[in-house]
Amino acid sequence: MSSATLFILLALLAGISVPTQAGINAQLGLWTRSPVLAATISFAVGTLTLVLYTLVTRIPLPSFATAVNHPWWVWVGGSLGAFFVTVTIILVPKLGATTMVTSILAGQMFASLLFDHFGGLGYPLHPISPGRIAGVLLVCCGVWLIKTF
Repeated sequence: MSSATLFILLALLAGISVPTQAGINAQLGLWTRSPVLAATISFAVGTLTLVLYTLVTRIPLPSFATAVNHPWWVWVGGSLGAFFVTVTIILVPKLGATTMVTSILAGQMFASLLFDHFGGLGYPLHPISPGRIAGVLLVCCGVWLIKTF
């Protein structure tokens, strides 16, 4: 199996995890009666999982002194993850899995076009082209079709 195939399979598994995690967290939200508390519990379990994995695999920690050599925004990822998880907990009962995921995908595709075009956040440059725009528009049409039918 080529590394490209392995990476695509890994991406598919990550994609499968989005509606799975959202559904699990929505049930947690029903139990806690709070999307924010449900997201907090989800992140606590995720953090514990990552800490244990880091310890078991003996991944070395970078020195604290090197933190100042990185842009401030490298610390925002966790906040964006918290926003994402909390919003999916709110959206699952309102939109269902398919509309939620395709709507999120449309937003991801729009942002990805811009990040690729401008090389933002360290992404390699991939200029916007008519074909790429058409692909994003087709995803948006898919959102409309799924929501409508």
